[in-house]
Amino acid sequence: MKLFNTLLLSSTLFFIACGTTPNNSEIEQSSKKKIETKLSTIFTDTDFTLLAKSEKNGTFSYNLGNSSPSTLYRSGSTSKWVTATVILSLVKEGVLSLDDHPQTYIPNWNSSGNLSKITLKDLLTFTSGLTKEPLCLALKSYNFENCVENIANKNKNAKVVGEEFHYGANHLQVAGLMAIKASGKSSWQELFEDFKKETNLFPTAKYDLPSLKNPRLSAGMHWNAKEYLAFLEALYNKNILTPQLITMMTTDQLNRKNIGNSPAKFGMKEDWHYGFGTWIECHAPINNCTKTTKVSSPGIYGAYPFIDYEHHYYGVVAREGKLGTFTKGYEIFNQVSKNLEEWAEE
Repeated sequence: MKLFNTLLLSSTLFFIACGTTPNNSEIEQSSKKKIETKLSTIFTDTDFTLLAKSEKNGTFSYNLGNSSPSTLYRSGSTSKWVTATVILSLVKEGVLSLDDHPQTYIPNWNSSGNLSKITLKDLLTFTSGLTKEPLCLALKSYNFENCVENIANKNKNAKVVGEEFHYGANHLQVAGLMAIKASGKSSWQELFEDFKKETNLFPTAKYDLPSLKNPRLSAGMHWNAKEYLAFLEALYNKNILTPQLITMMTTDQLNRKNIGNSPAKFGMKEDWHYGFGTWIECHAPINNCTKTTKVSSPGIYGAYPFIDYEHHYYGVVAREGKLGTFTKGYEIFNQVSKNLEEWAEE
């Protein structure tokens, strides 16, 4: 930062000596060039696109190799943020309530025991106690609704609701079926198409993994960087959902709950907490996430979408590395994060 300010001052003095002063556009271009130069030196396992948008300075775009803003990528867990938003759009419309239980909408769901106490809020915050995942979540030919029934059967002895955070696929699969049934739609695909028409978001995106018939709502999307950035912009500007729902989505919902499974904690060594379908990037001591400054949703192939409320910008590192390279996009971002913050607030 000190070196950057020194160079900026030297440039300004040069322009003054020549009878001119640099305008904001020239300073912004210099800042963008600095980010591009640093990105070009990063060693990475695959091509990527970094798209970011600032309140003050418009859009920054960088592409490595064959990657572009329109390249379709497998999403991994970046899907979770989108899925939670689609479901919350029904809460906004009054079709669903955060206090609703699965058995209200899903035939044969347990009406007693811990499974009956689960609410939609527990599912969106991954504190439902559904920790055991059935094989059908990865099978193309399986039926979506039947797979949710398998989730219930595999978790008959589920943990007490609301006690433990467990990052996994079960929660959103059950919440998604609740949404399908409550809305009267025939499938998640139909529900997602309605969401796309209403919001004009994700025009090319699909939930097609492992298949259109049995989409995994926690990690089954294909999307491109341009449309994911538009999604982040809609959330940032509160153009979808309600301000209250967005606040709940981006506020730590874990309080003092136990951490059972957390790839952020055990894989990235970060004590992040969770909202509705999105990580709360809190670097304070555990259970002290009192103010949200940044939220994100990294995926298992290394994509990394985020909103930085403190520095007033948002963006996505779009990429598709090997399975399990989920830290890579975050690592790329971290190497230029300070430069991006400076660009965003110039």
